Amino acid sequence: MKHSVKELQVKGKKVIVRVDFNVPFKDDGSIRDDNRIVAALPTINELINKGARVILMSHLGKIDFKKEPEEIEKAKKKNSLASVAKRLSELLKQEVIFSSVTRGEELESKVAALKDGQVLLMQNSRYEKGESKNDPALSEYWASLGDAYVMDAFGSAHRAHCTTVGIPEFMKKEGKPVAYGYLVEKEIHALGRCVNPQENERPYIAILGGFKVSSKIQVIDALLKKCDNVLICGAMAYTFFRAQGYKTGNSFVEEDQLEYAKQCLNSGKIVLPVQTVVANSFDNPTDVKTVNVYDLPDGMEGMDIGPNTLDVFEGYIKNAKTIFWNGPAGVFEKEGFQAGTLGICKAIAANKGAFSVVGGGDSAAAVKQFGYSNEFSHVSTGGGASLEMIQFDGQLPGIVVLED
Repeated sequence: MKHSVKELQVKGKKVIVRVDFNVPFKDDGSIRDDNRIVAALPTINELINKGARVILMSHLGKIDFKKEPEEIEKAKKKNSLASVAKRLSELLKQEVIFSSVTRGEELESKVAALKDGQVLLMQNSRYEKGESKNDPALSEYWASLGDAYVMDAFGSAHRAHCTTVGIPEFMKKEGKPVAYGYLVEKEIHALGRCVNPQENERPYIAILGGFKVSSKIQVIDALLKKCDNVLICGAMAYTFFRAQGYKTGNSFVEEDQLEYAKQCLNSGKIVLPVQTVVANSFDNPTDVKTVNVYDLPDGMEGMDIGPNTLDVFEGYIKNAKTIFWNGPAGVFEKEGFQAGTLGICKAIAANKGAFSVVGGGDSAAAVKQFGYSNEFSHVSTGGGASLEMIQFDGQLPGIVVLED
């Protein structure tokens, strides 16, 4: 059994909350999109209102400890959470105390000085080499700072790191309560319906786009077992076309995945594009045309699905009662190749009777860019985590560890 943050009695207690403040930045160092900070507010406010002393932990970006010391310091400076603390202060309308270090006297004294309802944000957990290795000594040290733990970073729940798995493991050993926050609760509920669809929630379709088949093999396998149909688009479709013996021009194809693609096609559940938009160059297209998938010209590269493909996909989308979508239909970042991804957005939004989930990542970015975020039942905050949630039947390390 797992517990929610709303069940916790935490007045006067120090509560460690794993949040996901891995936000994108502009070139000038300002935050480009504060959605992930906003998404954490319900859990943080719940704890403030209960009189907890809140200790927030998050990672930001990547730090490669194999590089030279000056490169590591440069990465640390770039990935500091200091500006996130400032933005969070504005959103909470109260001071957020910032610890510029991840261990030692500054952190410990700031934690000890916390009063009921105050919030402290610790510096980027990835400043510590041991974080991503789930180092037991580091986990034990961080766990010693708190009286309870709340997991509210769904986007990191598929990673067994100190802040996602190590801390709650040590807390549980010491009899301290662990729980999930409101963001994780929403994700578990919504994606749970895609993991275990009921008969009255069928037809259940998945739409998979993106670049590589190889990165989604286990997800495709899982979805072929769960879904009535899997619609394939994006660059990964060209591996399936090659497996059928079609010419693919300059489109990206994974030669080592052709046999796997054939196996998938034998399931009878795969739906492929019938028409595609191609261009003579990815970076500087001067010749763009729409062709049948079996008639792709030499020297051309697939960039989007064509209108006839959209018609086929719309037929499946219109009849579906459950829809899971991960990965765009084409190069939606370029204005001339947005029609397929935008068309899928519109078609899903038009099916008001379906339970529709966008599985984070580029598809969530596209949905937001086109203004359709509120038209879906759920837009996941975790691309990799949402895929692994389906792949492993809901068993993610950062969620399993919350079980009694």
